[in-house]
Amino acid sequence: MSNPTVVIGAGPIGLAAASHLLERGIDTVVLEAGPSAATSIREWSHVQLFSNWRSVVDGASVRRLEATGWTSPDLSGFPTGGELISEYLEPLAATLSDEIWFGHRVTAISRDGLDKVVTRGRESVPFLLRIDTPTGPRELKADRVIDASGTWSSPNPMGSSGLPAHGEAELSEHIAYGMPDVLGRFRSRYSNRRVLVVGAGHSAAGVLLDLAELTADAPETAATWAIRRPDASKVYGGLADDELEERGKIGAELEARVSAGTVQLITGFRVSDLKDTSDGIEVTGVGPDGTSTETVVVDEIIAATGQRPDARFTRELRLDVDPWLEAPRALAPLIDPNEHSCGTVPPHGVDELSHPEPGFYTVGIKSYGRAPTFLLATGYEQVRSVAAAIAGDWESARNVELCLPETGACGVADPLTEESACC
Repeated sequence: MSNPTVVIGAGPIGLAAASHLLERGIDTVVLEAGPSAATSIREWSHVQLFSNWRSVVDGASVRRLEATGWTSPDLSGFPTGGELISEYLEPLAATLSDEIWFGHRVTAISRDGLDKVVTRGRESVPFLLRIDTPTGPRELKADRVIDASGTWSSPNPMGSSGLPAHGEAELSEHIAYGMPDVLGRFRSRYSNRRVLVVGAGHSAAGVLLDLAELTADAPETAATWAIRRPDASKVYGGLADDELEERGKIGAELEARVSAGTVQLITGFRVSDLKDTSDGIEVTGVGPDGTSTETVVVDEIIAATGQRPDARFTRELRLDVDPWLEAPRALAPLIDPNEHSCGTVPPHGVDELSHPEPGFYTVGIKSYGRAPTFLLATGYEQVRSVAAAIAGDWESARNVELCLPETGACGVADPLTEESACC
């Protein structure tokens, strides 16, 4: 084999994958669609992470940084997305400047000269990647491909059936997906406006707390929160008992805001229709009985409804994907949100992340498909295992270790001392 291993995506997991591969002497190229590392995180750079620094850095990446004289942040502190970029990811990307190709978006992957149907000789033929670049389209051959492209650019729609609500596309200019910076960059968009937040996760909770804070100098700001569940207890979580202290604080504060009426909560609300009227956007939801409806009128909508993987550029590969989670089939039962929280996911590595297409691996949050329980620490262990397998060190590849308390706190090995935190 004479072609590089290609990593798709220069986020935390992609950069960690490159660090592990290079540490093992493997020729590596990182293809990043954006103009810089961690493009997706920059969209939520204002958000503070639940996990502290100890849980959001990778061992091989730290070793690479320390060789340049990098000083670690206080591992007990809780970074924002922006701090994660400036204090860790940007310095790490700088050490990989020869390997990262920015502005290179992968549009398709196949086998050189073979389509998906051909079996004979498949494993001996390199991958062929088609890429949009700043100077035009090009092709690149690779012996192995690690897909760490993430899911941020593919948000779930608001419709409760997994489909866009009627009118969602037509009113897209009034809908923001994910976690917009309500108190900063987009303050004027939401000040003194009626805002509907859809979603029952901690992303929605964080946005709602920002909207509540916005009322201090924009008192006409009105936040309405719509969820499909009959109550919000799962969002409030463990409160003071949550082992992720910062997450527990968010749950407690949101519950207090709802109780005080600062945030108006609507439960059992399945978004079905959006309609533009002279008074604002009418959002209609279907009740739990499937027949009753309720309508709220707002000016702006924030859909914190999670993301799903984009499988378009891997269509010509032989991937074995779970039919409902859209995760690698062997991994799916280990992460199924119907059965698992982020803390009850067992250790897993190259065996669960592989596909019938030899040499192709799905890692990071994309490996979780539609499951919302991914943690960075899990992704770092994934790529450590995959890199070991690529290097032929199967003993290390299959010796996966990951201890996550049920609340989701990470108990992985200390990336600076390599001391295990597992029981």
